[in-house]
Amino acid sequence: MLTAYLSSMRPRVTLALLLVLAAMLIGHSYASDLALVGAKVYLSPTEPPLENGSVLIHDGRIRAVGLRAKVKIPRGTKILDCTGLVVTAGFWNSHVHILTPGLIHADKLSPDETTTQLQAMLTQWGFTTVFDIASILKNTNLIRQRIAAGETKGPRILTVGEPFWVKTPIYVKSYLEANHADIPEIQSTPEARERVKQQVRDGADGIKIFANSIEQDGILTMPLEMAQGIVAEAHAHGKPVFAHVSNNKGIEVALESGVDILAHTTPMDDLWSPAFAQRLVAAHMALTPTLTLWEFESRKGSLPAANLDEGMNRAAEQLGAFFHAGGDVLFGTDVGYTDWFDTSEEFRWMARAGMSCQQILASLTTNPARRFGFSAHSGRIAKDFDADLVVLRADPCKDISAFSQVRYTIRNGTVIYTSGLSP
Repeated sequence: MLTAYLSSMRPRVTLALLLVLAAMLIGHSYASDLALVGAKVYLSPTEPPLENGSVLIHDGRIRAVGLRAKVKIPRGTKILDCTGLVVTAGFWNSHVHILTPGLIHADKLSPDETTTQLQAMLTQWGFTTVFDIASILKNTNLIRQRIAAGETKGPRILTVGEPFWVKTPIYVKSYLEANHADIPEIQSTPEARERVKQQVRDGADGIKIFANSIEQDGILTMPLEMAQGIVAEAHAHGKPVFAHVSNNKGIEVALESGVDILAHTTPMDDLWSPAFAQRLVAAHMALTPTLTLWEFESRKGSLPAANLDEGMNRAAEQLGAFFHAGGDVLFGTDVGYTDWFDTSEEFRWMARAGMSCQQILASLTTNPARRFGFSAHSGRIAKDFDADLVVLRADPCKDISAFSQVRYTIRNGTVIYTSGLSP
C-alpha cells in the first residue's frame, strides 16, 4: 500500500523538485544581472554619446544598450542609478608594472591584501585591463590566478614577465636586491631566444626589451642583432614586443628590429620631426607616452628640476608629432615603477599635446583592444561585448581630468571598485 502510494507520488515530487531547481537557477541568473540606467553612455570614441542611456549586463556580457526608455530591465536585475554619471568601455593601461613592494611577493599576501594593492594602483582609476611590461612572471601569474578564481578583485592582467636587458639598469638593480628578486642579464642572442620561448611557455603575453639601459656612466644600447633575434622569436610565437627607450638611438634599434610598441617618448633627446614620426607610424609602432613619468623622475631627483618644464613640453611635443602623423597611442603611465597612481595629470598633458577627448578615449579603449587582439569583444560598449565598464562622475569631454573621477569600475559584469558607499 505504502509502496503504491510512493510510486504514485514520485512524478509529482520529481516535478516539484524540478520547479524548485528552475526557480533557483532563474534566481541565480538574475543575481548575476546588472543594469546601469540613466547615464550618458559613450559607446565608442567615434560614435555620439547616448543621453539618458542604459546598459544591461548578463553573465559578464553586455546584453543590451540603448536609450533608457527602450532597454527593458528584467525583474530581479540589480540596478545602479547612473543619473548624472558617464559610462564608457573599461579602460586599458598599457604600461604598468606588477612590481611594487606591495605586490612583488604575492605568495606572502592574503587575497584581500592583493585586492587593496590593485585597487590603489589600478582599479580605482578605471582600469579593467592592464599590460604589465616588467615583473617577475611567476609572481604575476599567481596574482592572475587569484583574480581568475575570484579570490582577488582586480583587472585582467596581460604580462611580459621578466624584461630582456644586456645590463640591469642602475635604478632597478638596488630595488631588486632589496626585494630579493632577480631578473637575469642576457649574454647572447641564442640565450635570449631560448628565454623568449620559455617565457611564452610560462604564460607571457608579450616580450619587453630594454633597447637602452641607463647605467652609472651613461646609456647602454642593446646590440641590434640581439634585439632582432628577440623580436623575431617573439613574433614567431605571435607575441607583441615592447621596447624601453631612453634616447633616439634606442628608437633606431627598436625600428630596425621590428618592435611593436615604444614604452616612452625621449624628452632628453631631439624633438621628433614630422618625417621621424612618419617612420614610426610606417613601422606600425604604437606609443605609450608616460608623460608624467618625467615629472616623477624630477621629484625623485633623477632629473634636474630646472629642466622639468623643458622636458615635459618636449615629451608632449613628441607625442603630438606622433599622433598627428597617425600613430597608434596607447594610454600608459609606468605605474608600478612610479608611485604616482593618480591619472589626472597624465590626461591633462595628453590634452596639452593636442589630443581630443575622443582621441584620449581611444587610447584607453579601442586602440589597445585592436592592437592586442581583443577588438572582437572588448574596447566598445556593444551587445555581446565584455561587460568591462567605467562609470565616471563627470563628462571628460567637458573636463578632461574627469577621466580620473571614477565612481564604479566593472569587470566581467562585477563591480570591482566603487568610490564611497558600496552599491
